[in-house]
Amino acid sequence: MKDRGYYENFGGAYLPEILIATFDELVETFQAAKDDPDFWREYVDIMSTYSCRPTPLTFAENLTRNFGGARIYIKREDLNHTGAHKANNVMGQGLLVKRMGKTRVIAETGAGQHGVATATMAARFGFKCTIYMGEVDVQRQRPNVFWMERLGAEVVTVREGTRILKDAINESFRDWVTNMDTT
Repeated sequence: MKDRGYYENFGGAYLPEILIATFDELVETFQAAKDDPDFWREYVDIMSTYSCRPTPLTFAENLTRNFGGARIYIKREDLNHTGAHKANNVMGQGLLVKRMGKTRVIAETGAGQHGVATATMAARFGFKCTIYMGEVDVQRQRPNVFWMERLGAEVVTVREGTRILKDAINESFRDWVTNMDTT
């Protein structure tokens, strides 16, 4: 990826112009963090003490026998604190949010797993949290909505458009543009 977020000669990146300065701040924070041993120590500590990492590899004896050849193992990401691999990403994002001095996080989610992980991260770091979710997805994923709210997140039901993930993404961008200083 080149300096301004473009891939090679013809690739590109979409970002509303109003968010470019905020995105540049994020890139600068990430560039500084990725080379900082203290950042990585804190990340590894959070992942091991809060997200239950590393998760085990489980030998899949029946699959190995049925398919023959290679020994098949299953990485048990379902054993993470939030029940999926999503925590691996959002905990690092939380550390970046903290370094940037922001006080609020937003996210969009379809099935709800990313929302649960984001709400968990926000609770861990003490951030305010807003999760956008299409009305169709809210109805299908009530257990995840329950956990997001239990963790302190405000879950905003998006009733515009087709009321699914793409509409939740649009709403989250509207929020970010409006609240760049804190989010």
